[in-house]
Amino acid sequence: MTRYTWHWILLVVTITFETVFILGDNFSSKIRDENKGCFCKLKGEIDDCSCKVETLDSLNNNKIFPRLNSLLSRNYFRYFKVNLKKVCPFWSDDSRCALKDCHVSNCPEDSVPPALVKNQKKPENKYAKKSNEDDSCEEERELGALDRTLSAESKEAFKNWTKYDESQDLFCDLDDESSADLSYVDLLLNPERYTGYKGASTRRIWRTIYEENCFKPQPTYGYEPKSFHSTKYHEPHIEDMCLEKRVFYRMVSGLHTSINTHLSARYYTPAINGFGQGVWGPNVKEFKRRFEPETTNGEGPQRLKNLYFTYLVELRAIAKAAPYLLQEEFYTGDSEEDEDVKEGIHELLHIINSFSDHFDESQLFKGNSKEALKLKEEFRNHFRNISRIMDCVGCDKCKLWGKLQINGMGTALKILFSGDTIGPQSTVNAKSKKTFQLTRTEIVTLFNAFGRLSNSIHFLEEFRAKLK
Repeated sequence: MTRYTWHWILLVVTITFETVFILGDNFSSKIRDENKGCFCKLKGEIDDCSCKVETLDSLNNNKIFPRLNSLLSRNYFRYFKVNLKKVCPFWSDDSRCALKDCHVSNCPEDSVPPALVKNQKKPENKYAKKSNEDDSCEEERELGALDRTLSAESKEAFKNWTKYDESQDLFCDLDDESSADLSYVDLLLNPERYTGYKGASTRRIWRTIYEENCFKPQPTYGYEPKSFHSTKYHEPHIEDMCLEKRVFYRMVSGLHTSINTHLSARYYTPAINGFGQGVWGPNVKEFKRRFEPETTNGEGPQRLKNLYFTYLVELRAIAKAAPYLLQEEFYTGDSEEDEDVKEGIHELLHIINSFSDHFDESQLFKGNSKEALKLKEEFRNHFRNISRIMDCVGCDKCKLWGKLQINGMGTALKILFSGDTIGPQSTVNAKSKKTFQLTRTEIVTLFNAFGRLSNSIHFLEEFRAKLK
């Protein structure tokens, strides 16, 4: 070969190697980008647990989610008895959603079960004319309105429910049980989704929860959250905290993540230029805004992982209460439906009990007995405060689901620390009703709160597929 031939061969080889290098580098960059996305931490063991994310994905999406979703559509679980009129105990009502259509309309007394209208007082009119004429809130006004529709059959059934509840030897009363402002809400008519609730009031809710009621080291803050469902606080260095405080923080963070996931998955997109109707559906852009590292100071992926931690805690609570729940009547007065619900509960509990890698609550509050008792009381008081903060939420739909999920989490904690012993093999059952009892409201909130977490994990699969 001539010298020129070798020159051309060398040039072609050089170009080929450079091309391969560039393509390879682009491929590596793509891999790195994927590893830096929302889902970069959703793999391997869940923090402070031995269970893996992949295991829970399979358990939830293939076995628990479809069965639980079906159960929660039944009358026993779909009607939640709640007081949405309680006054915020921490500050005066300055909510962003102080609009008449964003709050519950008074029901005529003759349409409400007699047991619920005794001593009922009409609420004061707190809606200023200026608030009702605020055009900037038109979308919020529509999306935040609570649907209080109840069928005549349901109203009649509630009378029997009340008689049945009053005949039970209840363990304790929830805060609202004696209030005349209690009323039933149909959860199926009021799904957890985007409401447009935003502003200073929403920022105050989450800031108060994280700054004043979560155990954590002194954080460094990012920029302020833009809505009730979005916070940009840096994840604290929780590895510096004891296990109990880490558990508390991760449970709250997991709940917050679940709320954000539902709002992204059930997001309202208005009609374009007023033509046609707006649509509800998954919004990838909104999901990325809430969980991408770039928009959350790097903490979004960890928050997604905290969702799995909260799921594990509530899963363990249901497993521990299985003997008790297997004896529950799930009474609504419709014997056929009640039997179907019991059958569905039995099937669900069988699946949950067959899971072998539950959260181990026996690792909590160990060591010095006095210090452990003090920490446990502090743990309980912090949680009570968060439950009271839910009464400060200005949008009724947000308040409804916030109260339900916090009450459900509180019920889960009550179960975990009840019974003669705690730990993987411990249970609570119907034979110990003198020392342990669940009200109908507690059971309803326990399963619906767990249902929110289950739905969120199921939604993550949809977002994962859209972000590939």
